[in-house]
Amino acid sequence: MTEQDRIEAAGAEDARIRRAAAAFGAVFLLAGVLGFIPGITTGYGRMALAGHHSGAMLLGVFQVSVLHNIVHLIFGFLGIAAARRGRRAARSYLTWGGIFYLLLWLYGMGIAEPSFNIVPVDAAGSWLHFGLGLGMISARWLIGARTRGNMPHWG
Repeated sequence: MTEQDRIEAAGAEDARIRRAAAAFGAVFLLAGVLGFIPGITTGYGRMALAGHHSGAMLLGVFQVSVLHNIVHLIFGFLGIAAARRGRRAARSYLTWGGIFYLLLWLYGMGIAEPSFNIVPVDAAGSWLHFGLGLGMISARWLIGARTRGNMPHWG
């Protein structure tokens, strides 16, 4: 691989990692906004500020609260900002965001006492957090693996 090829590959990697951070950010923004829309969020009138007693369900599946929706909005804004800032910020967002969501998954799976459930996390939400965390970390590590020569080129 020539020096010019390396420069072009690094530029392509930069664009992909930034797009991944922006995409995750957009998904989180969408989830945060949809969590505040009656109809899309069932039981909207029973939404609590925080805690396990919130009766609101995003798409009728995922228990949400005002705090939960705000967390999604914050993660969304952070993803968009990281993508705009550059490759290092996008990688950090995907790594630390993924770790956060994996920890949130463990938190949701391990909660025995509902009073400690300040962000409503039900089984569906816990498994979604697992998928998001794994997806963010995977995106971070897989994007650029081909550039670094760690993946085969299949055409």
